[in-house]
Amino acid sequence: MATQDGFSSADARRSHAVFPAGSNGEFNIPPELSIVVERGKGSRLWDTQGREFIDFSIGWGSVLPGHARPEIVEAVTRQAAIGSNFAHVNRPALELAEEIQRLSPASQRMRFCASGTEATMYCQRLARACTGRPLILKFEGAYHGANEIGVTSLFPQKLKDFPTPDPSSAGIAPVVNDQVIVAPYNDLATTERIISAHAGKLAGIIVEPLQRCTPPRPGFLQGLRAACDKHGVVLIFDEVVTGFRLAYGGAQEFYGVIPDLVAYGKALGGGYPIGAFGGRVEIMDWVREDRLGQPDYVWTASTLGGNPVSTAAALAALSIYRGKDTYPRLRALGEYLRQGMLRVLADRQQRAQVIGDGPLAQVVFSPNPVFDYRSTKRGDGAKGRKLMLGLLRRGVFLNPMGTKLYLSLAHDEADCDRFLDRMGDALTEVGIG
Repeated sequence: MATQDGFSSADARRSHAVFPAGSNGEFNIPPELSIVVERGKGSRLWDTQGREFIDFSIGWGSVLPGHARPEIVEAVTRQAAIGSNFAHVNRPALELAEEIQRLSPASQRMRFCASGTEATMYCQRLARACTGRPLILKFEGAYHGANEIGVTSLFPQKLKDFPTPDPSSAGIAPVVNDQVIVAPYNDLATTERIISAHAGKLAGIIVEPLQRCTPPRPGFLQGLRAACDKHGVVLIFDEVVTGFRLAYGGAQEFYGVIPDLVAYGKALGGGYPIGAFGGRVEIMDWVREDRLGQPDYVWTASTLGGNPVSTAAALAALSIYRGKDTYPRLRALGEYLRQGMLRVLADRQQRAQVIGDGPLAQVVFSPNPVFDYRSTKRGDGAKGRKLMLGLLRRGVFLNPMGTKLYLSLAHDEADCDRFLDRMGDALTEVGIG
């Protein structure tokens, strides 16, 4: 029962008294629906009031094995008893690095950090250093972590002519305008023209191979690879989301394109904080400390990077992902959910797109195909938020600021069926269809 001042519980009121908007970022849940999570198990969450939710946020995709997976709990417990951080290479970190090197063709050498935000930031720095050029090209609507370039043109409200960037956040340093250019995702011809026009100053191109939930058009990633080779530009794959989710080898395996640098996070840690970046030997050698003071040295360091608790969790997660049925199952479950969502929308005569790949899904209330940020933005975002809030009311935990849904290995078709039933009810409840 809600409190007299409109909060869903006393704990929700406490949360809003401590955290701006009652969250640690990017949820924007109204007070009457705010919750404080108590625990999670498998595909479920319970709040401090004992209410159960089917979790379709799954730690923003970081808990791909499912909450409190026993193998990961055991690995973390065992490691925590013998040390939580040494700020140096340790056995779990070494074993994890060797496994990533084996599965990721781009990762001839690598380093750990504490988050995907750090990993993408270091990749950009390395690209600028090894090319001696200042510019990074990113794609409109892409998120590459909370670093300055990562949030630039993330959700521009005024659509500027390409390749002009938009800060998308107050407080972004004006120097970003001289460091980043922006292209439309999935438009290879326009991107190639921008690359050619700026080739002399362009250090790197950073791309989410699957941008948010929008798959690449056939030939798009291959075209980026060819353009980078032609102009001596570093190709960076942000695999923070796609890594270990689309395939064991990530987007590199799934799409068959190998970048020069790659950034990892989220599912790599199986629910524990981790980041990693790797690349070709000649690029990664720029971080060697025996070059300190020389012009060919790039500073990188991370106090918690490669800590043995997170890397032990990651090793346990990777052992789960290596199961022979993991990726066929995730792909089949994602397709089951997406097709079910299309049926629910069609039953209510909604003209909408359901996009995604692997264990990802997103609904866009638009009659037209969705292939980049601008085509997504033309959809009815207000209707999408109403749907998300309606689902939250009905015991589905997700991020109502967007419509991106994550599946985990703990989900099954029965979870998807429950979601679809509640989606239909939510559409009716909020007056959609």
